[in-house]
Amino acid sequence: MPPAARPPVVWSIAGHDSGGGAGLSADQRAADAMGVHLCPVVASVTAQNSTGVQAVYPLSPAQLDAQLKALAQDMPPAAIKTGLLGDTTLIEMVASWVRQLREHNPDLPLVIDPVLGASAGGAAFCNDEILWAYRRHLLPLATLITPNRAEACRVLGRPGRHDGPQQDLPDLALRLRELGARNVVITGGDAPLADWALDWMDAAPHAHGWLCNRRIPTPHHHGSGCTFAAAAASALALGHVCADAIVLAKMLTTQALQRAHEAGQGPGPVMASAAQTLGPLPWLGIGRALPWQLTHGQGETTPLFKPFEPPADGLYGILPDSERLRSAVDAGLQCLQLRHKPSDGVAAHMRASASACAQQGALLFINDHWQQALAMQEDTGLHLGQEDLQALDEPSCERLLNARHRVVLGLSSHSVWELARAAGCGASLIACGPVLPTTTKDMPWVPQGEDNLRWWVAHSPAPVVAIGGLLTPQDLSRYAACGPAALCVVRGLGDSADAMRTTVPTLRQAVSEGRARVFPPSDRLMLPHPVL
Repeated sequence: MPPAARPPVVWSIAGHDSGGGAGLSADQRAADAMGVHLCPVVASVTAQNSTGVQAVYPLSPAQLDAQLKALAQDMPPAAIKTGLLGDTTLIEMVASWVRQLREHNPDLPLVIDPVLGASAGGAAFCNDEILWAYRRHLLPLATLITPNRAEACRVLGRPGRHDGPQQDLPDLALRLRELGARNVVITGGDAPLADWALDWMDAAPHAHGWLCNRRIPTPHHHGSGCTFAAAAASALALGHVCADAIVLAKMLTTQALQRAHEAGQGPGPVMASAAQTLGPLPWLGIGRALPWQLTHGQGETTPLFKPFEPPADGLYGILPDSERLRSAVDAGLQCLQLRHKPSDGVAAHMRASASACAQQGALLFINDHWQQALAMQEDTGLHLGQEDLQALDEPSCERLLNARHRVVLGLSSHSVWELARAAGCGASLIACGPVLPTTTKDMPWVPQGEDNLRWWVAHSPAPVVAIGGLLTPQDLSRYAACGPAALCVVRGLGDSADAMRTTVPTLRQAVSEGRARVFPPSDRLMLPHPVL
């Protein structure tokens, strides 16, 4: 058996919890679940149990420095996460080490979990000098900071409170970014809300918005903040951009809460594990609005828009004009998209395409031109890209939502955070792409491949269609085995009616052969590969 690949190394510089719930114990469980190698660097020792913290003993600067020197000689980090530091001198030392390491690795991620007190109460973890040291030394170096609301307020020099208007969180995140943090997520697990955990994520330039999922009904949540930050650091070490790292961290923290158990008289530890799949995909809203699934769908997990009924043959044809679309309908396709990019003449192409599909009972999607499609007498499906989705103003969103009971809505996704946003919109179907390299569009994305397509299928709440680079029967057979509801074909259909009459039966057979090889998803934790 060949040796296992060396996993990336993550340094966690944090506190030791004698009760085994939070701190380095939780970090170790999260790192193991994420498949990275954790180096647990002790910055402080605590005397604590499940009911609270009795004492905090920061190590001396020499003791911390010796640990970091030993690791730097042999196990340099792919990411660093900090937790309880407990002393201004230690904060300054960590900042110095980060600057030194970035001389050789300028993009080294630093995730800061500003542990300022225990949720169960007890000994104080910080004072004004420590808060100043965070602002002065660590925040300007932070790739990501992961406070809860009270911690965010305290870092900013305000009274630490978990309650208050939800609308304040985006502005708190902006203030933290002004202090130097490149990305911020303010976690909402400690907020006094009955049913939903709402995190505000600000991960420029890729995504910002409310990241939401249902609360896990458990009194055992000790170490959830540590788990979240350690999972995010692990995802960054694996190469994910920050927006994806945040979504994956929320999914792992949800899984850890589902597996939490009692250990003493107080809240028990959360238990992240590689032996169980990630928690459910959270919903991501658009801008400062809550996800549509929450505001219009009453929190149901079924799609908000009209359900998508996948074509029996698994083929989804994408055509540039009504003439070729009619040829594809005549060749037997039952699911088609009109992707007519020029604005001139689009209305005529839409009417002709709708007529052709109606005659054969085929489902038609209109790409991008959603307002003209809603104005048509015929009901058609709509497909929007993420850029088009985010460009919608409030009246446009309401118009689209008002038509949700008659519109099959498809949304594109290329990353985990885009998948979360599409799910939050309640899409009828979600496209995953590009699964293979494609020249149809100029894209920055790494191809999804079979592994990511399987991950999409396993975690999307809506049917998934594969798109991008699917040209040959061999391509379709290979990716049909990953379990998508349909596979999108563009150039692979051919340009003429005669070509389509020949290719469609061949492609249909290839999909059938691939579907015969679909195997059940793994019941262990699997991660997607990075896409940017």
